[in-house]
Amino acid sequence: MPLHELAAKTAIKLPEVTITQPFGEDYDVFKVVDKVFMLSFHLQGKAAINLKVEPDHGVMLRDIYPYIRTGWHMNKQHWITVYEDETLDEALIEDLVLNSYELVVSKLKKVERQRISLLRTTK
Repeated sequence: MPLHELAAKTAIKLPEVTITQPFGEDYDVFKVVDKVFMLSFHLQGKAAINLKVEPDHGVMLRDIYPYIRTGWHMNKQHWITVYEDETLDEALIEDLVLNSYELVVSKLKKVERQRISLLRTTK
């Protein structure tokens, strides 16, 4: 499955996710309660996504996977960019999208976290 399709399919299943295009129709910005957790775009003709990560996790991922690099136009410590690649591990991408979402949710206000938790249990 193409990178953008896989990432979007994974993200839109999650509670309170919205998609905006503040940078134009070629850039999808995925937010949870107005906080960005994923950006989807093309860079130099290749599909790419930016995801939030724990700094140590980002370093490890960049060391292991050649298609994962520091976050393009983002904080290099807290964001990674994943590029479309023929060796892309779909399960890894799904996990990275979910982890990015969870990382952002963990920083939300308590009432917002509780609402998201409740929405997850009712699905």
